Amino acid sequence: MAPETRGDAKLRVSEIFYSIQGESTRVGLPTVFVRLTGCPLRCSWCDTEYAFAGGEAMTIPQVLKRVASHGCPTVCVTGGEPLAQKACLELLAALCDAGNSVSLETSGALDVCSVDARVSRIVDLKAPDSGECEKNRWENLACLNTHDELKLVLASEADYAWGKSVLATRRLDTICPVLFSPVADRLDPAQLAEWILRDRLPVRFQLQMHKVLWSEPRGR
Repeated sequence: MAPETRGDAKLRVSEIFYSIQGESTRVGLPTVFVRLTGCPLRCSWCDTEYAFAGGEAMTIPQVLKRVASHGCPTVCVTGGEPLAQKACLELLAALCDAGNSVSLETSGALDVCSVDARVSRIVDLKAPDSGECEKNRWENLACLNTHDELKLVLASEADYAWGKSVLATRRLDTICPVLFSPVADRLDPAQLAEWILRDRLPVRFQLQMHKVLWSEPRGR
């Protein structure tokens, strides 16, 4: 039975679906995705613009029931920017209370310090070519630990140079795992891999596995 939650808390949900996790150190794991609607950022390479608006109004118990129907204990709350909805914090705690292993994919532009400690926070630091680099909330780094992850999505050699500099000056790899990922159709994955090897960076290279598996990754 799901734990008790406030029945009046409402969320705008873009989609809930069961698929293979395509990113982070959880890559390859069967996962239930809860994609919340809305995002205050407009990254130049965004691949989920459909989640900016619309969606379905759902209570937290309704979300828990839909998640449980998939019979999978690994859950990822994503967006859009999930933390843009105040009830997201309560949802994350409720998902953990229900016995799930929960991760949160967030831009890092909003405060992550109030997120339930049981949740793995996957924080996406925005590189210059995203157009949203100034939105990075660097104070979040002090809240992270080895249970969390930092993801840098890079679109160019300039983005890579920025990521390399931030990695060194802020000692990101001493905080938690760091992942470098190329923007699809903007940066050659093999080139990024070569740069990482050349510079011996203490990071994990990653591709978006779901885009390799499916040409239309929405709802996958």
